[in-house]
Amino acid sequence: MDVNKMFKLPALPSSAGQKRKFSDMPAPELLKKYKQAEAEAEPTVMAPPPLPTNGKGKARAATVEEDDEEDGNGQADRDVEDGENDDEGRFFGGGLNDEQQQILDIFDKAGDEEDGPSLDLPALRRQLGKFERIVIKNAEQRGKFPDHPSKFIDSESDLDGALKQFLPLTQNPPLFYPELVKSGVIALLTNLLSHENTDIAIDVIEVVQELTDEDVGAEVDDLAEEEGEGSTGGMATKTRLAMGELIDELLNNSVLDLLVSNLSRFDEAEDTDRQGVFHILGVFENLLSFLPPLAEQIVGETTLLPWLIKRVLRKEYDSNKQYASEILAILLQDSRDIVMKVAELEGMDALLQVLSQYRKKDPGDSEEVEFMENIFDCVCSCLAQPEMKKLFGDAEGVELMVLMMKEKLLAKTRAIKVLDYALQTEDGSENCEKFVEVLGLKTFFSAFMGKGEGKKKKLGATSSFEDEEHLLGILVSLFTNLGSDTPPRIRLIAKFVEANYEKVDRLLEMRETADGRLRAVNREIAMERRVMEANKEEVSDVEETEWYLRRMDAGLSSLQNSDYVLAWVCMEDDGAMTHARLLLSRKDQSFRDVIAVLTEFKNNVGDEPEGDDAEEEEEPNVQRMILEQSIAFLEGLS
Repeated sequence: MDVNKMFKLPALPSSAGQKRKFSDMPAPELLKKYKQAEAEAEPTVMAPPPLPTNGKGKARAATVEEDDEEDGNGQADRDVEDGENDDEGRFFGGGLNDEQQQILDIFDKAGDEEDGPSLDLPALRRQLGKFERIVIKNAEQRGKFPDHPSKFIDSESDLDGALKQFLPLTQNPPLFYPELVKSGVIALLTNLLSHENTDIAIDVIEVVQELTDEDVGAEVDDLAEEEGEGSTGGMATKTRLAMGELIDELLNNSVLDLLVSNLSRFDEAEDTDRQGVFHILGVFENLLSFLPPLAEQIVGETTLLPWLIKRVLRKEYDSNKQYASEILAILLQDSRDIVMKVAELEGMDALLQVLSQYRKKDPGDSEEVEFMENIFDCVCSCLAQPEMKKLFGDAEGVELMVLMMKEKLLAKTRAIKVLDYALQTEDGSENCEKFVEVLGLKTFFSAFMGKGEGKKKKLGATSSFEDEEHLLGILVSLFTNLGSDTPPRIRLIAKFVEANYEKVDRLLEMRETADGRLRAVNREIAMERRVMEANKEEVSDVEETEWYLRRMDAGLSSLQNSDYVLAWVCMEDDGAMTHARLLLSRKDQSFRDVIAVLTEFKNNVGDEPEGDDAEEEEEPNVQRMILEQSIAFLEGLS
C-alpha cells in the first residue's frame, strides 16, 4: 500500500492565495534558484542562529518549558522531525515533508517580497524624482548610442518599470493627482508618447488610460461611504476636481495630437501595437465621458474623425473596429459641426457601405451586434441634420433600408429606426416619396402587421414596443409629407382600406397597448403630485417637464402618433372613420378621447418663438396646423 497516495498535500493557507500565484509544483530550476539563494544567505561560521526580534523569523526563541521537554523527549522529537530517518515523519508535527515545506517557503518569500510600504506623498515625490532621472538617462544613452541598442536597453527596461509604478496612484486621486500636476511629470509623460520605442509609448498610453478611467478613486469613495454617507459626495467631488486638473494638464501638453499620431504609426498586424490602438481609443472614451464638449476640440484639432471612418470601413472585424464605432457614435451624438464634418468626408456613404454587409447576414457575436448598432446610431445622429437627409437619399440609403426590412434579420428593426429618422420633418419629404416609389409600403405594412415576427427574438433583438414606436413614426412622416391627392398618398390610404380595414384594427391595437402603459405612469405621477402638494412644495416647470418626458417614454409618444395617424385616416376615408368609431365604442371610448390626446400633442409641438425670433419665424409649424385641423374635424364627428 502506497500511503503517500492516500494522503494529499494540505491546502495552503488563505493568505497565500491572496498574494502572487505560483504553479502547484515549481520547476526544478526554480527550486534550485531558491536553494542557492538560501545557501548564500547562510553565515559561513556555524553558530546558533540569533533569536528573532521582529516576529517573522522561522526559528522560535527557546523557553524553559521547551528545554524541559527536550530533556525528557528530545531524542524522540529529533527522530520524528528527521524526515530522512523516518519516512512516516510527515504524519507528525506540520504534516509536510521537506519538498512540500520548501514549496510553502517559496510562497512565503514571494508574499514578503510583494508586501511593500504604502504609498504616501513623500514616497510619491521620491518616485517622481527617480522617474525623471530614468527618463533623462534613457534620452542621453539613446542620443550617444543611437545605433547600439545594447547600450540603452537597460535604461529602457528601467523606464518601463518606472512607468508601471504610476498605476497605484489611481487609488487616491485627490491626494496624488495634484502632486503629479505640480511636479511637471505630465509633460515628461506626454513627451514619451513620441518615444522611438513604441513599447514605451504604449506603456504611457496605458498609464494615461488608467489615470483617467471613470472608476478612478472608487476605493477612496468606498472608504468615505463606510465612514459616513455625508462624506461620500465631498470625496467624489474632490476626485472629480483632481481628475479635471489632470486632464487639463494633459490637454495643455498636446496629448490629443500625440495620441492620434500614434494611431497612424502603430501596426495593428502586431499584437502589441493592436493593444496600443485599443488603449488609445480607451483614453478618448475616458476623456469624452468626463468632458463631453471635448468632442468638438478633438474633431477640430486632430485627424481622429477620418481615422475612425476609415477604421470602421475595414472588412475584417475585430475589437478595435468595434471600439472605433463606439467612439464615432459618441462624437456624433449632439454636435452639428461634427456631423457636417462627416458630410465633408463622405461619411454617410461610408456608413451605409458598412451597414450593407448585414443585409444578408447577422453579426457573428454580441460584440459585433454592438458594432452594428453603433453604426446604425451614427447614421441616425447624422440624419438629425437636414443636409444629411438629402445625402442619405442620394447614397440610396432608403433603398438599402427597404431591402434590410425584407430580410428576417437583426438589421430589420434597426433599418426601421433609420427610416423613421430619415423621413421626419419637411426635409424628409423627398425620402418619403422615394420610399413609396421603391415599393417600401408593402414591406413596411408587413412589419406593421407583425408578420414573420415570431422568430425574431434572438441575440440583440429589440423590444416590440420600441419597434412599434418607430413604425408609427414612419406613418406620421408619410401622412405629413406626402402631397394631397398625389399617387404616393393615394397608395398609402389604400393600404388602410384593403382587407376589411385590418390596418385600422392594428392601429387601434397599438393605441390600446400604449394607453395601457401610460396609465400606470400617470398613476405614479399623480401620487407624486399629491405628496408634493401635501408637503406644500411648489410644483415647478422643472417637475412638469420631467413628468411629461417620463410619460413620453412610457407610451405617450406612441399614443399621440397612433391618434395622429387615426385622425388622418378618418379624414381621408369615411369607411375607415366608421370602422374606427365602432372599435372605439367597444372599448367604451370615442373620438373625444382621441381629441384629448391630440390637444396635448398640439400644445407641446415645437417651441413658441419669443422676442426677435418671433419676427424671424415666418413659416408656421406645419404639424401644429395639421393637428388643429384634425381636432376640428374630429370635434365635428363627436
